[in-house]
Amino acid sequence: MKTMTCQDLGGPCGLAHQGSTADEIIKAQDQHLKEMAAGGDQTHTAALKEMKGRWRHPVSGMGWYRAAKRGFAARPEQSGAPKTEGSAT
Repeated sequence: MKTMTCQDLGGPCGLAHQGSTADEIIKAQDQHLKEMAAGGDQTHTAALKEMKGRWRHPVSGMGWYRAAKRGFAARPEQSGAPKTEGSAT
């Protein structure tokens, strides 16, 4: 289990996402951005637009994806940590 924050993934806050793979954390980040934007948070709305834009531009989007996966790989494993993927408070 590893942890990355919203900010680590290009978002505006420090909410921690935990997962066993980079893809789990990226999915949690996507859900977090959607929930916060739906709640009217403008900083998260901007980050959500940026994320959607990355997928419309596959070459630059893959660069971000590879960087996120490298960031995940560089994180230390956390043994015994409960899985609390992207639940916003």
